[in-house]
Amino acid sequence: MPSTPAHYRKPGFITQRLFNPFIAFLTRRGISVWGSRVLEVRGRTSGEPRQVPVNLLTLDDQQYLVSPRGEGQWVRNARAAGGRLATLVGKRREEWVAHELDDADKVPVLRAYLKRWKAEVGVFFDGTSADSTDDELAAIAPRHPVFLLERAEPAGPAAR
Repeated sequence: MPSTPAHYRKPGFITQRLFNPFIAFLTRRGISVWGSRVLEVRGRTSGEPRQVPVNLLTLDDQQYLVSPRGEGQWVRNARAAGGRLATLVGKRREEWVAHELDDADKVPVLRAYLKRWKAEVGVFFDGTSADSTDDELAAIAPRHPVFLLERAEPAGPAAR
């Protein structure tokens, strides 16, 4: 659903090699840091499960995934997998089907996401914040994929 050319800010060395692995380590052991989950999605080329730490946002009893860095590997893999993915915290695994939102529907989700995690990810949102106007958030929406998660039946062992 991207309406603009692909936008992505690759993580730096510290984030990629230290911070993300540390958050993933804690999350895999059942310690969710501010809503963290390990996202698991099938690689679009390899077919192998790929894992990355993400922040799962709950808004109005709905679950959302926001990609603060843009169209990264997990976003591309989720699209290629037809939205099938899983989130993990410790031994708890939840299966989901991700439905990508249109840009026009992203504003309240981006606002809530920035309210919760601006200190952590604000640098990727070009100066916008939870206090920005709807028009300002709508202007950055095309660069930040947002997915509404719907619970799915667990995939069979052969599908994993």
